[in-house]
This record gives sequence, structure tokens and C-alpha cells, in this order.
Amino acid sequence: MDFRKVFDSCVSPEEFDRWRTRYCNELFADVIEHAKLDNSKTALEIGPGTGQATKPILKTGCSYSAIELGENFTADMKKKFSSYDNFQIVNADFETYNLCENSFDLVYSAATIQWIPEKIAFPKVYDILKRNGTLAMFMTRTDYETPNKELFQRIQDVYAEYFKPEIPYSQHFNYENAVNHGFVDFECRHYYKERECNADEFVSWTKIMASQLTIREPYKSKFLEGIRDAVLSFGDSITLLDDNVLYLARKP
Repeated sequence: MDFRKVFDSCVSPEEFDRWRTRYCNELFADVIEHAKLDNSKTALEIGPGTGQATKPILKTGCSYSAIELGENFTADMKKKFSSYDNFQIVNADFETYNLCENSFDLVYSAATIQWIPEKIAFPKVYDILKRNGTLAMFMTRTDYETPNKELFQRIQDVYAEYFKPEIPYSQHFNYENAVNHGFVDFECRHYYKERECNADEFVSWTKIMASQLTIREPYKSKFLEGIRDAVLSFGDSITLLDDNVLYLARKP
């Protein structure tokens, strides 16, 4: 299996879309302001998945393009957004797909660029951005250890016993290295929020993570049941602290 296709291959677009963590409005407002997006500008989203980061950019009226590796996710995106005149998407691999130089005012990624080797990602984005164009990279980092110390340890015991993915997640991407490829004005912004989940919600959120999708039976059922039982035993509630992290840089 191409691990980059694990979401598209192992989870339905509907389930992925329901449980994928959302980004806050303040983050989108900052991206739009940084790129000065309006109906005269162009934007490219790398790997939109099922569109958690798509509509705010589309609604600026910019000419929006996306490149999505997953066939099922591409079809889902078309169903959702084809009514927008400024929307287009191609089912292809960003690493090899031919994109014209100096074409976009904004290139952005919501938890996807880390699947591309830095030596490919940064130079290619640099080439396809227009002068003074924006590179925006964002993701959510969730902390459920700090507010749930004892419950977190109970969950770690479940991981130790049953977390046996066929393909461990090993992606590494140093966002700060953008400056080594010609980008300037690099900065990082954080947006914090808190949410509460019950046992079933937490299990549903957990099981769409990349490595969890490659756990096979009998471990998968025992892993998910163990997590559910752990949260149930702590009052059927777990607190999650989300950090929406935004990296911004500019092509001079």
C-alpha cells in the first residue's frame, strides 16, 4: 500500500469528513489576509482530502485549484464544491504533476505537505508561486495528556498492548526549512481551542488516524474497545486541547 493513500483506501469520505478535526475561523482569516485573496487571485490546495480547509478559500472568489491523490476523496470534493464556478480539482500526485511556474498567489496545505519529501515540496511550491506569493502550511496538534493525566495513562496501556499497525507513521517534515529554499518572512502562529468528547466520539476520532487505519484484526477491535472502555471508566468524558498551528512564508 502507498501509505499516502491510507485515508482514501481505508476510510470512507463520509466518516473521514465527520471526524476530521476542523480549523478555526481565525486561522483562515489570517491566511486570506496574508495572501490578499480576492476574485483576482489564484490558490492551490495540496491534498484537500474531503475539504476541511476548502470552503473559506473558495468563498473569497479566488480561482481555486486542488490536487488530490485519493480517487474517492477527489470524487467527494467534486460532489461538494462543483457548484462553485471558481472550483477545479485534479486527481493526481503533486510530486509528479506538471504545474506551471509563477501561477499561484497562494499554495496551501492542511496537514498534507508533510507527506511530500522536503527536497521536492519546497522547490516545487516556490516555482509555482508568483512573486510575493504565500505558502501556508497548517495542522492540528491535539493534547489530551495534560487535562486527563490518569485517563491518558490508561489509554497508553491500551496502546502498549494492542497498537500494532502494519505501517507505522514515520513522516517527518521540518517546516522551518522553507527558508533554506528561498522563502522569506517565515512565521508560526497558534490558535487554541478546547473540546469535550464522549467515549464513542473519541474512538471515532482516534480510528481515522493514519497508523490506526493499518491495524489489523484481532488487534484493531481490542484496541478500539480498550480505548472506549478507558474513557467510559472516567465518566464517559475526555478533554482535548487543540492547537491549530499555522506556518506562513513568502516567495520574494
